[in-house]
Amino acid sequence: MAEPAKPKRRMVKQTESIREKTVKAAQPKPEKKTDVLRLTLHYIGTPFQWIGRVLGYIVWPKYFRNSVKELRQVTWPTTRETWQLVLAVIIFSVVFGTIIAIVDFGLDKAFKQVLLK
Repeated sequence: MAEPAKPKRRMVKQTESIREKTVKAAQPKPEKKTDVLRLTLHYIGTPFQWIGRVLGYIVWPKYFRNSVKELRQVTWPTTRETWQLVLAVIIFSVVFGTIIAIVDFGLDKAFKQVLLK
Protein backbone atom coordinates (compact mmCIF):
# COMPACT_ATOMS: atom_id res chain seq x y z
CA MET A 1 0.00 0.00 0.00
CA ALA A 2 1.08 3.51 -0.68
CA GLU A 3 1.93 5.70 2.23
CA PRO A 4 -0.08 8.88 2.64
CA ALA A 5 1.68 11.97 1.34
CA LYS A 6 3.40 14.00 4.02
CA PRO A 7 2.34 17.62 4.21
CA LYS A 8 4.98 19.99 2.86
CA ARG A 9 6.83 21.91 5.50
CA ARG A 10 7.06 25.57 4.90
CA MET A 11 10.52 26.96 5.51
CA VAL A 12 10.52 30.24 7.40
CA LYS A 13 13.67 32.27 7.12
CA GLN A 14 15.07 33.16 10.52
CA THR A 15 16.17 36.76 10.77
CA GLU A 16 19.11 37.69 12.89
CA SER A 17 18.54 39.72 15.99
CA ILE A 18 20.56 42.85 16.64
CA ARG A 19 22.57 41.02 19.28
CA GLU A 20 23.48 38.25 16.84
CA LYS A 21 24.48 40.82 14.23
CA THR A 22 26.77 42.66 16.66
CA VAL A 23 28.35 39.43 17.86
CA LYS A 24 28.90 38.36 14.27
CA ALA A 25 30.41 41.75 13.38
CA ALA A 26 32.72 41.63 16.42
CA GLN A 27 34.21 38.28 15.43
CA PRO A 28 37.50 38.60 13.57
CA LYS A 29 37.24 37.89 9.88
CA PRO A 30 39.55 35.25 8.45
CA GLU A 31 42.57 36.72 6.74
CA LYS A 32 42.92 36.31 3.03
CA LYS A 33 45.78 34.14 1.89
CA THR A 34 48.31 36.22 0.02
CA ASP A 35 51.56 35.24 -1.53
CA VAL A 36 54.89 36.01 0.10
CA LEU A 37 56.06 38.39 -2.62
CA ARG A 38 53.01 40.59 -2.28
CA LEU A 39 53.37 40.79 1.50
CA THR A 40 57.08 41.54 1.21
CA LEU A 41 56.48 44.35 -1.28
CA HIS A 42 53.73 45.71 0.94
CA TYR A 43 55.98 45.89 3.99
CA ILE A 44 58.88 47.35 2.01
CA GLY A 45 56.71 49.98 0.33
CA THR A 46 54.71 51.08 3.36
CA PRO A 47 57.15 53.81 4.52
CA PHE A 48 57.19 55.31 1.02
CA GLN A 49 53.42 55.54 0.46
CA TRP A 50 53.36 59.27 1.20
CA ILE A 51 55.71 59.85 -1.76
CA GLY A 52 53.25 58.14 -4.06
CA ARG A 53 50.38 60.20 -2.71
CA VAL A 54 52.27 63.47 -3.19
CA LEU A 55 53.41 62.52 -6.68
CA GLY A 56 49.87 61.40 -7.48
CA TYR A 57 48.52 64.86 -6.74
CA ILE A 58 51.32 66.55 -8.68
CA VAL A 59 51.35 64.29 -11.74
CA TRP A 60 47.64 63.38 -11.92
CA PRO A 61 45.52 66.48 -12.38
CA LYS A 62 42.05 66.52 -10.89
CA TYR A 63 40.51 65.65 -14.27
CA PHE A 64 42.30 62.27 -14.43
CA ARG A 65 41.52 61.41 -10.81
CA ASN A 66 37.83 62.10 -11.42
CA SER A 67 37.94 60.08 -14.64
CA VAL A 68 39.31 57.06 -12.79
CA LYS A 69 36.59 57.41 -10.14
CA GLU A 70 33.91 57.52 -12.84
CA LEU A 71 35.33 54.46 -14.61
CA ARG A 72 35.14 52.48 -11.39
CA GLN A 73 31.42 53.24 -11.20
CA VAL A 74 30.67 52.05 -14.74
CA THR A 75 28.55 48.94 -15.16
CA TRP A 76 30.31 47.10 -17.95
CA PRO A 77 28.32 44.86 -20.33
CA THR A 78 28.62 41.10 -20.18
CA THR A 79 30.56 39.16 -22.80
CA ARG A 80 27.35 38.13 -24.54
CA GLU A 81 26.07 41.70 -24.70
CA THR A 82 29.43 42.85 -26.03
CA TRP A 83 29.37 40.33 -28.87
CA GLN A 84 25.78 41.24 -29.73
CA LEU A 85 26.75 44.90 -29.96
CA VAL A 86 29.83 44.07 -32.04
CA LEU A 87 27.70 42.05 -34.44
CA ALA A 88 25.19 44.91 -34.72
CA VAL A 89 27.98 47.36 -35.55
CA ILE A 90 29.44 45.03 -38.19
CA ILE A 91 26.06 44.48 -39.85
CA PHE A 92 25.31 48.21 -39.82
CA SER A 93 28.73 48.99 -41.32
CA VAL A 94 28.30 46.45 -44.13
CA VAL A 95 24.79 47.66 -44.99
CA PHE A 96 25.77 51.34 -44.84
CA GLY A 97 28.94 50.70 -46.89
CA THR A 98 26.92 48.82 -49.51
CA ILE A 99 24.41 51.67 -49.81
CA ILE A 100 27.22 54.23 -50.17
CA ALA A 101 28.93 52.06 -52.81
CA ILE A 102 25.71 51.70 -54.84
CA VAL A 103 25.01 55.45 -54.69
CA ASP A 104 28.62 56.22 -55.63
CA PHE A 105 28.51 53.79 -58.56
CA GLY A 106 25.19 55.25 -59.80
CA LEU A 107 26.36 58.85 -59.55
CA ASP A 108 29.63 57.95 -61.28
CA LYS A 109 27.75 56.42 -64.24
CA ALA A 110 25.28 59.32 -64.38
CA PHE A 111 28.00 62.03 -64.38
CA LYS A 112 30.08 60.16 -66.97
CA GLN A 113 27.09 59.98 -69.33
CA VAL A 114 26.19 63.64 -68.81
CA LEU A 115 29.69 65.10 -68.95
CA LEU A 116 31.24 62.82 -71.59
CA LYS A 117 28.39 63.11 -74.14
